Amino acid sequence: MSSGAIVGLVLFCAVGGGLIGVFFYLKGKLREFSKAAFGTESFIEGYKRQADVLAEQPKSVCGMTRLMEPQIMRDFPDFSWAQFKAKAENLLTSALYAISEGNLSRLAADTSESVKDEIRTRIEENNFSQIKERYENIRIHQTEISNYRHEPGKCIITIQSAVGYLFYKEQNGKVIEGSKERKKQTKYNIELIYVQDADMFEFDNAYGTTCPHCGAPIKGIGKNFVCEYCGLGVTPINIKVWSLHKFYEVDYNHV
Repeated sequence: MSSGAIVGLVLFCAVGGGLIGVFFYLKGKLREFSKAAFGTESFIEGYKRQADVLAEQPKSVCGMTRLMEPQIMRDFPDFSWAQFKAKAENLLTSALYAISEGNLSRLAADTSESVKDEIRTRIEENNFSQIKERYENIRIHQTEISNYRHEPGKCIITIQSAVGYLFYKEQNGKVIEGSKERKKQTKYNIELIYVQDADMFEFDNAYGTTCPHCGAPIKGIGKNFVCEYCGLGVTPINIKVWSLHKFYEVDYNHV
């Protein structure tokens, strides 16, 4: 064997030995990390364990109910949080089941037209792509008011729910997203809208308040509504004045 070949062989063995050494070093470090993080030397097993734990652990919601409810009731004394909480949870559950079954009749009876249009579009997109989007065993863990704000011509209450369910998408019999075995824990926001100035918006099911004496629109809020046309007081607040106008999953795009 020539001296060049010998040198080449020695270099090859040295490089190979170094790579093997690095491999075992990294493998050892990975085992140490896995044992510290998951309680097992197998990273794959530890990752699966962690995923199983997260699948059963509800998300925490932005619970501002105690702070926001008094503010809302100063503006709307007849506001009933228990009533709206039940309505919001019913809307969310019925919307997810409607998507899952591809059937708009599963929606709650008082679902707004904007939400119906959103669900209808989603069902049509799934049908076009031959995708089955499934939501099963839906459970709402907690629902709280997360925000209350005034905008020109309207007031908005944001309600947030922590939700768990089995979620997956199938295409041609193959699961392309989610899991049939492991639950998903997530959060949804539901926006509740009260229209102060109906002339500024064209919301469906969003009832503007009118004076029962002269029929003029009432554009203010507060404990005592006063008609600016006839000067008489108005007490208009009930659940029909508000519209559950929008819902969306809280993720990196919607926080």
